Amino acid sequence: MSNVNNNEFSSDTAAEADLLSRLRAGQDDAYEQLVRSYGGQLLSVTRRYLRDEADAQDAVQEAFLSAFKALDRFQGDSKISTWLHRIAINAALMKIRSRQRKKETSIEDLLPSFQEDGHHASPVPAWQDQADRKMERKETQQLVRKCISELPENYRNVLLLRDIEELDTSETATMLGISANAVKIRLHRARQALRELLAPSLSELRA
Repeated sequence: MSNVNNNEFSSDTAAEADLLSRLRAGQDDAYEQLVRSYGGQLLSVTRRYLRDEADAQDAVQEAFLSAFKALDRFQGDSKISTWLHRIAINAALMKIRSRQRKKETSIEDLLPSFQEDGHHASPVPAWQDQADRKMERKETQQLVRKCISELPENYRNVLLLRDIEELDTSETATMLGISANAVKIRLHRARQALRELLAPSLSELRA
């Protein structure tokens, strides 16, 4: 089994190296292969950040254009998919920055409320129980994505970059053009708000 996996890895690496070589040579079929192979994946990425489908598709096109322009700087030290993934995130964030911001729901409305003694005003469902296993179900994953989409944009983007893309605090701060401390604060509040949004459904899962 190990030899099979190694052979597959070597085959994938060779295929990517060949594609990269053909891209740098300006071969049209290589560009078509790149778009055909990774277009759907990148659209899924941009949709997480951009609620408008046309904006998400535009961001994918911009990501490919940026990638084509940066081919000479890509050393092949990571997978092409990983490289394109990061470019697509940047394209989505740039589109967010360039458009006129709309008034968003304050995250204060989504945060938990507390009593004077510091306890939660409403019962908080435990996460480490049977609900955790059910969270793996496809329908519940869709619910989580829906609740994330309801977060105010500034907080949603931090949560996506840190918890979904798994970037560290420094990388997230750089991509968003904010301080590391701002990332930490927004992430904490975004997680609190997401938990509140998920609480009713988690309670149903525990029943």
